[in-house]
Amino acid sequence: MIDREQVRKVAHLARLEVTAAEEEKFTTELGSILEYFEQLKELDTENVPPTTRAIDVSNITRVDQLQPYENRDSLLGSAPEADGDYFKVPRILKEE
Repeated sequence: MIDREQVRKVAHLARLEVTAAEEEKFTTELGSILEYFEQLKELDTENVPPTTRAIDVSNITRVDQLQPYENRDSLLGSAPEADGDYFKVPRILKEE
């Protein structure tokens, strides 16, 4: 079971100010959470592979295919500045 002193220590480490009423409330709540973790320790996880998510998430991608843009001149013409076949943009990195 967790006591009020441990709650104060956790609150201090988390840079939280807690009232006496909150200390009492968090003592009970954190105690319940820790009891739940004790129950989880009893589970056999020997053959369970580690995961980072509860469900499998995969990124759906497609192969990039280079295709020329038919209206290239109008696209470059709408740019504030162009230099040949390229957009000209302000420098953002310093030369060293």
